Amino acid sequence: MPVARRFRILTPCSKEQPMFSTIRVAFATTDRKQVNQHFGTAASFVIYDIDQDRASLVEVVQFTQIDQDGQNDKLSARIEALTGCVAVYCQAIGASAINRLLPLGVQPFKLEAGTAIAHTIGNLQLELRESPSAWLARAIEHRQPGRESRFDLMEAEGWNE
Repeated sequence: MPVARRFRILTPCSKEQPMFSTIRVAFATTDRKQVNQHFGTAASFVIYDIDQDRASLVEVVQFTQIDQDGQNDKLSARIEALTGCVAVYCQAIGASAINRLLPLGVQPFKLEAGTAIAHTIGNLQLELRESPSAWLARAIEHRQPGRESRFDLMEAEGWNE
């Protein structure tokens, strides 16, 4: 199911370095207010950058609706839309989607239908301030600048065996 529309919110360049604990999170939604969609058939995602004190809507991705005949790869466009995200919140998600998201560093979460996005963002901010869970601590660590692997550094230096 290809992307129908993609709206990115551009912000003016700032001289401030973004906090390393800023995370990007997606929500499967129809109304941009509550989580109410299954991952594989989500009509849209809203994507937020979240830190301890702020949450900024950065993107809305809407998908075209196509026949659900089982012949179409409806997951690829949705997974691609999550580039840069550390988590996706949805009403439900299948095993094949989970198996494709986890290796990309995107943690899927199932929430009850109608869970307010603002409430979930508030919980994430509280967790960032107090004590991140294991998955969140790993996500923050992987987003820190200069976190290249030693092999990437060796290759950049022209290291040869």
